[in-house]
Amino acid sequence: QVQLVESGGGLVQAGGSLRLSCAASGRTFSSNAMGWFRQAPGKEREFVAAIRYSTYYADSVKGRFTISKDNAKNTVYLQMNSLKPEDTAVYYCVAGPYSRTYSAYDYWGQGTQVTVSS
Repeated sequence: QVQLVESGGGLVQAGGSLRLSCAASGRTFSSNAMGWFRQAPGKEREFVAAIRYSTYYADSVKGRFTISKDNAKNTVYLQMNSLKPEDTAVYYCVAGPYSRTYSAYDYWGQGTQVTVSS
């Protein structure tokens, strides 16, 4: 089993920045991808970014968000810059085989709220 614990969400003004963290514990494997999805009210859960041997981004966040991983700490980060109100959502950390489909991942965290005010 793998446990994922997110932190770093909060309220920020448009144009601001936040950094999300996701600490993984349990049976983690370096071959697993780790990533982030988000879900806004009334919308489907969508892919944001993932990292395995490369990094992958949704078009909507490319150039603004950066995903990174500290293998020694089993922690993945999502640095979010130039935030927009449409980035408001619950952000979920995931781990498993790389995919842009949420259901393909084996593990996910409880979610952390990100709210961007205009």
